[in-house]
Amino acid sequence: MKNINMEVPGTIVAHRPHQSGLYIGSPSIAVLPNGNYVVSHDFFGPNSNEHKSPKTFIYGSSDNGQTWCNLSVIENAFWHGLFVHNDILYIMGTNRHHGDIVIRKSNDGGESWSSPTDRKNGLITHGGQFHTSAVPVVNHNGKLWRAFEDASGGHEWGMRYKAGIMSIQEGDDLLDADNWQFSNFLYGDTTWIDNSFNGWLEGNAVVSPAGDIVNIIRTDSRMLPEKAAIIGVSSCGKESSFKVDSGLINMPGAAKKFTIHKHEKTGIYYSLTNVILSEYEGKNHPMRLRNTLALISSNDLIEWSVKKTLLHHEDHLKHGFQYVDWTFNDDVIIAVSRTAYMDDFNGVSNSHDANFLTFHKWTID
Repeated sequence: MKNINMEVPGTIVAHRPHQSGLYIGSPSIAVLPNGNYVVSHDFFGPNSNEHKSPKTFIYGSSDNGQTWCNLSVIENAFWHGLFVHNDILYIMGTNRHHGDIVIRKSNDGGESWSSPTDRKNGLITHGGQFHTSAVPVVNHNGKLWRAFEDASGGHEWGMRYKAGIMSIQEGDDLLDADNWQFSNFLYGDTTWIDNSFNGWLEGNAVVSPAGDIVNIIRTDSRMLPEKAAIIGVSSCGKESSFKVDSGLINMPGAAKKFTIHKHEKTGIYYSLTNVILSEYEGKNHPMRLRNTLALISSNDLIEWSVKKTLLHHEDHLKHGFQYVDWTFNDDVIIAVSRTAYMDDFNGVSNSHDANFLTFHKWTID
């Protein structure tokens, strides 16, 4: 067996050669009550069957991320994200590319999972078209909140996505569809960002400094600086609203998927994003520049600054550290990355189609 390249940054959790036609997607991470780590990923690409019967793979580590083992494989699971609620591990996403919303739970740390057979057992929608990724599930004011996009608005990538949010009382059965409430879903407008707006997706439920839930979402545009959108959410969770004059903010890396978490001790918000260094500006569409991963922070969710560069490769065409999902474990950031990197199988054809799932640890200092 070939050496798949020990120069890849971080710890390799999974690898698949590009020639397989299976590209690693949707990295997600959670910490179990016993301190073990659990991560997940799916496959996309020509041989993934993502539009009919995709698979999500679950890995676990009992030694703080030094080694990993495969715990399970979930059928008909795509764009999933892990989270722990009331000491139970859950995973939530869609049952296929632009499929229905589903949620599963595991009572044994990810080795086995419930099956979303009907509306009482995790099949949250039926006959819908939805989009998401591994995005935060936030517990606030007695409810859990999670962003999703309705993908039923046509067939054009980006503009088909309508942004919204789901919520549920924290004590209710998360697998019962009747317990979930949806906000309205909002279209974007091509006239935004100097007529360059091409969609919004992969929103984050975040508690604002004022104590409100907002949906901070990636936007697609060729314009720089990159911008995120802040969508307001009513306290009851039924209404999403957006004010274009104040809702578009400059955020480094916001043209790519990002995850925002608040550091509870300091109240500072952090994210890991694919910032664009000055020497790469104009070399590709902003959403395709993923060769630099940075830690960014904000006190108010409006003004963001880069604290430090975490990962970088000089080749922006075939290397990327992207879709990074992360969480705080005490004061340490633990993260998983959809990583495109050279291997002994000639690497990848582009930075988007990742061949590695990698695990990382960083401090916020």
